Amino acid sequence: MKTEEMWKVSTGKGVKVAVVDSGVNPNTPSLKGQVLTDEVPKAVGYKATEDYLGHGTSMAELIAGTGARGGLKGLAPGAKIVPYRIALRGLNDEEEKKKSPDPAVVVRAIADSDAKIISMSFGIDVDNPVMKAAIGYAHSKGKLMIASTGNDAEGKNFIGYPAAYPYVVGVAASDESGKVGKFSEHGNYVDLAAPGLDVPTWCDETFRSYCDDSIGTSLATAITSASAALIWSAHPDWTANQVLASLIDTAGRDWAKDDPSTYLGYGLIRPRKVLENKNFDPGAADTDPLAKENAAGVTGDAPAPPSASTSSQPSKNPSGGRTSAAGSSADSSDDNTTMWVTLGAAAAVLVIGGGAFAVVRSRRGA
Repeated sequence: MKTEEMWKVSTGKGVKVAVVDSGVNPNTPSLKGQVLTDEVPKAVGYKATEDYLGHGTSMAELIAGTGARGGLKGLAPGAKIVPYRIALRGLNDEEEKKKSPDPAVVVRAIADSDAKIISMSFGIDVDNPVMKAAIGYAHSKGKLMIASTGNDAEGKNFIGYPAAYPYVVGVAASDESGKVGKFSEHGNYVDLAAPGLDVPTWCDETFRSYCDDSIGTSLATAITSASAALIWSAHPDWTANQVLASLIDTAGRDWAKDDPSTYLGYGLIRPRKVLENKNFDPGAADTDPLAKENAAGVTGDAPAPPSASTSSQPSKNPSGGRTSAAGSSADSSDDNTTMWVTLGAAAAVLVIGGGAFAVVRSRRGA
């Protein structure tokens, strides 16, 4: 990623990212001054700044953490976070579940705000028409929506929503060599991939320490959201379509762009390739780069990935368990992901997928 070089061009300043998760703790050293708590509408702001898992806070830090006092430094430290808390698996208090806002209502509220990006590191296996309509409304308002595909590829490999909805960018997790994590769910709704193995996150909701072995498509989603923030900050006049098109055009892959993978979509995100080219052409403002997929809809699961398509073992991070929407039958275990996020105030220069990289994959047409 060469983060230090990217930050000379953009840090994400001026871009607001709505994090829909288990809540965001604004008082961690890395997030002080980064969370816009006053911008959450009261109707959907129930306990938005109380994180019952540590998951949402980790996602927020991976996006916009400053790295203060040894905390996580996110990929877009100049961006700001707008927190939203919904009932995910892990919220065991029944009264708390009832008081938590419906995800569809949250998405509509964000659509009417000035947040540009909606980051959703959660998933269920239920196609909810109310949520689908909310997604469509947010799209009509020009929001870029990014969601994790899920972590149960070795089990059910169910179709995950909201990632599978039209206009939502479904993100898979890869290792540092570009291979898809064997836990990362696959199908024709996978659009992009980002690193998702052995990433530091908060160990749990006590916020006492970080664990450095987290894995999952949740982290890949946060990193993709941060990448979009970097690009949008550098090109504030671009539309969501153009920001996404630039990520797709520059993604690392060794297959044809018009034949995306069921495991890694259009490839591994590389925002640096956009930022280093001042004259980058993102295409037409009103052209949907996922028009083909959105028109076709979900066409079913891909076969199980080959054994050579590897990642590490499941996360030992207590906060990295299954995080599916409460009340569903989902087994989604969206959780962790990253590579270009660093611990400590000093940023490490990390290189992810320079040029083409070899991957085990399946064509969507296969």
